[in-house]
Amino acid sequence: MSYKKEDQYDDLLTDQLKTNFLDILAGVGEDISREGILKTPERAAKAMQFLTQGYDQDAAAILRSAMFKEDYSEMVIVKDIELYSLCEHHMLPFFGKAHVAYIPNGWIVGLSKIPRVVDVFARRLQVQERLTLEIRDLIQDTIKPLGVAVVIEARHMCMMMRGVQKQNSVTTTSAFTGEFRNAETRTEFLRLIDSKFY
Repeated sequence: MSYKKEDQYDDLLTDQLKTNFLDILAGVGEDISREGILKTPERAAKAMQFLTQGYDQDAAAILRSAMFKEDYSEMVIVKDIELYSLCEHHMLPFFGKAHVAYIPNGWIVGLSKIPRVVDVFARRLQVQERLTLEIRDLIQDTIKPLGVAVVIEARHMCMMMRGVQKQNSVTTTSAFTGEFRNAETRTEFLRLIDSKFY
């Protein structure tokens, strides 16, 4: 399967979602005839399709599209990858950054493909814990490196805007395979993602 990035909107789905968002707006007491609201259902319908486009994308195909044979077996890290997702419990955003590393075992991948993989899984209704595992497992299963490490740090609007309303809390999750289960390798990775090089 080839990989092509472009924003696409399904007309039938857009119409269905527009109706649903119109009902929601009316249900919460909004004046749906108000000028500022007239196009909101369509905008929201398209925004929801964009924010959940990961369901229609193949993360493995993204990696396979840029795999290269290379005799390199040291750690490769792509850190501070911005991510934006929607929590599956309240459909409110969570956002932050992902740090992803792998140790090649005969194959490397184009560096831009790792952030794209993060985006594929983030653009679905998610919990941060599963998102962390999905990124790790996809990279491990596709390029079969000696190990994969993923750390995600994120702020959750469902904790900031509602519920406990804690504005400064950050949730950190991590997942490791292979060589990264070794304490020394894992410590090197954690030190490197915390380092500032410029």
